[in-house]
Amino acid sequence: MPRLRPILRFCAAALAIATIAFWAAKGAHPGWSMDKVPVTLVDEITEIEYTTYEEHFVPGLEYLAGGIAAAAVLFGLSFLVRSQPA
Repeated sequence: MPRLRPILRFCAAALAIATIAFWAAKGAHPGWSMDKVPVTLVDEITEIEYTTYEEHFVPGLEYLAGGIAAAAVLFGLSFLVRSQPA
């Protein structure tokens, strides 16, 4: 039977790295998640700026915190597993 402690720690590290990579690749928004992003445009005739919203998902800190918390739980579980004698 494979040793469970290193497997749990590897999964925790992989989950933490994947969470940070996903959050950064999708926009790394330092607030709540957004499913509509504000886009500022300029009217061609009057040259007045106005804001419209584009359908685009940007994960916020709750995705980052959730992924890191899940990785911390996996890492914590690795301490509860008994190490097998060599």
